[in-house]
Amino acid sequence: MKAIRIGGRLRRLRQERHLAQVQMAEELGISASYLNLLESGQRPVTVRVLLRLAERFQLDLGSLAVEEDDRLATALMEALSDPLFESHDIKASDVKELVAGLPTLGRAMLDLYQAYRRGPAGPDEIGDRLDGESLPIGLPSEEVSDFLQQRGNHFVELEEAADELWRRHGLGLHSLFRDLVDVLTKSYAVDVDVLPATQLDGLLRDYNPLTRRLRLSEMLPPPSRIFQLACQIGYLAYRNDIDKLVSSGKFTSAQSEALARSALTNYFAGAVMMPYDRFLAAARATRYDITILQHRFGVSFEQTCHRLTTLRRAGAEGVPFHLIRVDIAGNISKRFSASGIHIARFGAACPRWNVYDAFATPGMLRLQISRMPGGESYFCVARTVQPAGRSVGRGGALMSRGGQLSIGLGCTVGHARELVYADGLDLDDETLVTPIGVSCRVCPRQDCADRAVPALAQKLDIDENQRRQSAYVSS
Repeated sequence: MKAIRIGGRLRRLRQERHLAQVQMAEELGISASYLNLLESGQRPVTVRVLLRLAERFQLDLGSLAVEEDDRLATALMEALSDPLFESHDIKASDVKELVAGLPTLGRAMLDLYQAYRRGPAGPDEIGDRLDGESLPIGLPSEEVSDFLQQRGNHFVELEEAADELWRRHGLGLHSLFRDLVDVLTKSYAVDVDVLPATQLDGLLRDYNPLTRRLRLSEMLPPPSRIFQLACQIGYLAYRNDIDKLVSSGKFTSAQSEALARSALTNYFAGAVMMPYDRFLAAARATRYDITILQHRFGVSFEQTCHRLTTLRRAGAEGVPFHLIRVDIAGNISKRFSASGIHIARFGAACPRWNVYDAFATPGMLRLQISRMPGGESYFCVARTVQPAGRSVGRGGALMSRGGQLSIGLGCTVGHARELVYADGLDLDDETLVTPIGVSCRVCPRQDCADRAVPALAQKLDIDENQRRQSAYVSS
């Protein structure tokens, strides 16, 4: 069992309850001196003390998860790798001590850095500040990603709503498009039309609440058309459920709330297209064969991968996956990690991840066994996809690569044997392992020929008489 140090949280809990160390020690059945060692981080907490904390103070032990500390420490290291802090000689050990002792302060620092990255406030935001309102903290996309991560990318309320829709309207898996059109027409008086792209001025879905007309672009492939129908039903039939979930996120701006509402509506649509129990059973039976699942449920590669990350129902969990979506420039537009892998928050991830290799072989599945600097190993698959509704246009294949995205899906090596893609691979063969990191600035590997920038803790020593594969590779 990994040693858990909860000094900062323990001290904060005691102060919130207005208890002296002697009083809390009595509640926990330990000495005041031992409690002092726990609060100062000099001793890891034992299972017995954890159970007493849960019993005496109704503490959610999940809030003490070491993974959350690791995730916060990695995010802070990324933020502190900004050249802005280059002269401060910040060590990873400093950040870990801060997170272990003062996690709330660590999160506040991260929020402050995100606010800095937003750039100067616009006129509207300045007006809000003058009126006494606080400015939004962080990027809306980051707020929503954090919200999904905190909830484990699983929403019981939306799963139940999708199941209810199936029961109430007798939906069929292979007639889903027609069935959802009938739901919109008969239950919500919405007319649905699929129109030429030239009539929609670049829109893929357009709903007019006054005329109650839903227009879909012909550029949407069948899975995307069904997805947009399900989204529209989500907005109309389950808006209250979605809004309640959004309000629980305590977002700092209207933009973040709108983005969260869209993400949750998309979640609902995925649950409609791939009902939980049926999809989980199929995933296990096919050993998570994405291609078979695609065809069985009539969905896209990305929809399948995204749904696999949501199978976290208590007592009926699937493999805990992480998911990352990037463009060819390295920008990360979607990320979630149930596997425990740390995905870069600011800028591109490690160039050795196979999610980037996939661009070299469009449409082909790439496999990778990777290992983080801390020793954690992962098994990942990646493939490029063409965004729904995007035309290749003039130039054909010559120009198509720029519009592609790459999807990476992975799990710990311990779960790899549950996936069909691991068949025939010797997962213990060290020659198959690719050393990776989160990003170049926070990765401690000094011998990486793919390093694009020096590591935060690396002393740059350039020898004009020598040339290595990278100027930042240490001798």
